Amino acid sequence: MVPGNLKSLFWDTDLETFNPEGYPDYTILRVLEFGDEAAVKWLRQAFSETDIRRVLSTERRLSAKSANFWALFFHVPSSEVAALNGGR
Repeated sequence: MVPGNLKSLFWDTDLETFNPEGYPDYTILRVLEFGDEAAVKWLRQAFSETDIRRVLSTERRLSAKSANFWALFFHVPSSEVAALNGGR
C-alpha cells in the first residue's frame, strides 16, 4: 500500500488496487521524480537500493535534473544513468 501522504505522487493510479511491489519500476520512478524527503524514506524501506539503482540505470523518463541528483545520491556513475545517456 502507498501511504496516504504519498497518494498525490500516483494521481493516475487506482490506489485501492495498486500494489507498489508489483510495479517496482513505476513506483520508484514516481518517487524519484516527484517525491519529497518522506517519500524517499518510504521508498528506501519498501525497495532495496539495488532496485532503485537498477531503475536509475534503465529508466529514460526521469528528468535530467532528477537523474543527476539521484545518481549522486546513490553513487551511480552518470555514464550508467539511462536518462542522462539516451538509455544506453
